[in-house]
Amino acid sequence: MPAVLDHLLIPARDRRAAAQRLAAILDVPWSAQAAVGPFSAVYVSDDLTVDFDEVAPGAEVPRQHYAFRVGEADFDALLDRLKALGIAWRSTPGGPDDGQVNTYGGGRIVYWREPDGHAWEALTKSYARAP
Repeated sequence: MPAVLDHLLIPARDRRAAAQRLAAILDVPWSAQAAVGPFSAVYVSDDLTVDFDEVAPGAEVPRQHYAFRVGEADFDALLDRLKALGIAWRSTPGGPDDGQVNTYGGGRIVYWREPDGHAWEALTKSYARAP
């Protein structure tokens, strides 16, 4: 069996709010309390759980970048949810929120910011792998 990423721990100031927001954007279930540990879980797929872990009060949240590859229809639905939730998006990882979709590599890509500073990405075609 090839290795499969099972779960990620993502630091947040408010683990429940961060989990609920990501679950709403991805349209997947979440739980305020994970089955194991003091985490709030987002059930991204049958293979991947994103667990938000709360940082200590006053501690800085290290900024990370997380990307999800989705199908074309799922990309359209995700973009509609960003709009409905009032979440600004952009076409570049660190640029200004321009409301544009990047078409680099023949797919579609959008990025959005999380309140904790993380950069989130949704793309329809991986540019990290050779075709």
